[in-house]
Amino acid sequence: MYMTQLLLPLWSNSGERFPNALFEQVRGELVSQFGGLTAYTRTPARGLWQEKDGGTVHDDIIVYEVMVEDLDEDWWSRFREELERRFSQETLVIRVQEIWLL
Repeated sequence: MYMTQLLLPLWSNSGERFPNALFEQVRGELVSQFGGLTAYTRTPARGLWQEKDGGTVHDDIIVYEVMVEDLDEDWWSRFREELERRFSQETLVIRVQEIWLL
């Protein structure tokens, strides 16, 4: 079994908050495709990274998790590319871990 996590930015690169409808659309697609999800939306996580010029950039994100029995890497890759377009991101992280249910 696998747990996939989508790290979705709350704000555009120009500083505009993304509309709730955008997140609702992603939630609906994931629930339709996989039958459910867990959303961490109450307290945004904050990502920090350092730019080549030495400046620090931050991003407030929410996390959507989906557990899947089989990992369809092609589907996830296409979905990531689509989300990058929707959220106007150069790179949007979808990470995966193999898990065991105890």
